[in-house]
Amino acid sequence: MSVPLPETSTLGESSAGSTGAGEAATADRASRPGVQVGDRIFAGVVRLFGLIVLAVPALMLVALVFASAASIRRTGFSFLTSSRWDPVHEHFGAWPFIYGTVVSSLLALCLAVPVSVGLAIFLSDLAPHRVRRPLGFVVELLAAIPSVVYGFWGIFVLVPVLRETVEPFLIAHLGFLPLFRGEPLGFGMLASGIILAIMIVPTITSISREVLGAVPDTHREAALGLGATPWDVIRVAVLPAARSGIVGAIILGLNRALGETMAVTMVIGNRPKVSASLLDPAYSMASVIANEFAEADSDTYLSALSEVALLLLGVALVMNLLARWLVHATKQRMARGA
Repeated sequence: MSVPLPETSTLGESSAGSTGAGEAATADRASRPGVQVGDRIFAGVVRLFGLIVLAVPALMLVALVFASAASIRRTGFSFLTSSRWDPVHEHFGAWPFIYGTVVSSLLALCLAVPVSVGLAIFLSDLAPHRVRRPLGFVVELLAAIPSVVYGFWGIFVLVPVLRETVEPFLIAHLGFLPLFRGEPLGFGMLASGIILAIMIVPTITSISREVLGAVPDTHREAALGLGATPWDVIRVAVLPAARSGIVGAIILGLNRALGETMAVTMVIGNRPKVSASLLDPAYSMASVIANEFAEADSDTYLSALSEVALLLLGVALVMNLLARWLVHATKQRMARGA
C-alpha cells in the first residue's frame, strides 16, 4: 500500500515553513538596533580585555628597558660577565646572581623531576581510584602554600638538618668533589635547591598528569594486547607519546624556580660570590632585587637593579613561551592520533 502523496507534501510544507519562520525570526533579531549595539559593545569589551593582557608584559618590558638604559650604556656586555657587585663604587656585575639563579634552579630540577614524573605516572596509571583524588588534592595543596611559609620552614627545619646532619655527611664522604667542599653552614645553594624542588613539584606533577591522561587508551590497550607488562606499557606506549608535554611541564617548573624570591632569599645566604660548592652561600637575581631595591640611593644603582630585572623577565618569558608551545604541540598530536 503506497503512502498518500498529500501527507508527504504537507510534511514538506510544514518543514519548509518552520525553516522559513526560523530564518525570519533570526533576521528580525538581527534587524533590531539594540541587539546590534549590544553585540558590538560586548565584542569591543572582550577585545579590550585581550589587548590589556597583551599590553601588560609589553609595558613591563618597555619600562624595564628605559629604566636600565643607563646601566646598559655604562657597563655593556661586562654586566653579564663581571663578578664584582660594589654599589659604593658603582661597579655592577650580575654574573654571581645569574650563576646562583641558574645553579639553584637546575639543582631543583634534578631533585624534583624524578619525583614529579613518577608521581604523575602513579596518579594517572597505577594508583587505585580511591587514592587518586586525595593524593592529587594534597599535591595541588602544596602549590597553594605561600612561598614565605616555605622560607620559614626552611630556616627552622631544613637549614638545621642540613647543618647538623646532611652537610657533615657529604663533606666526610664526598668532600673530595668540588661540589661538596666547605663548611656546614646550612644556608647556601643546597638549601635553596631543596626548597625550590619542593615548590615546583606540584607544577610539574599536575601538568605531567594532564598530559599522561591525554594519551589515548588505545595506546595502552595495544601494548597490553601484545603482552606488555604495566611498566612496559608506560615505558613504550605512554611516555614516548607524552614526552614533549612532560618537557613543557619541566620548563614551566624551571620558570617558577627562576623567578622565586622570598623562599630563596631566606635560605640561600645572599652572598654575591661564585663558588663551585653547593654548600656555600650564594645569591639569585630575584633575591638581589628584593634585598637591595629599597637601599638603592643612586640612579646608577637603580638602573643596575632594573637591568637584573630585565634579564630575569626575558628568561622567564622565553621559557614560558617555549613550554606553552611544547604542551600545545603534544596535545594536538595526541588528538590527531586518537
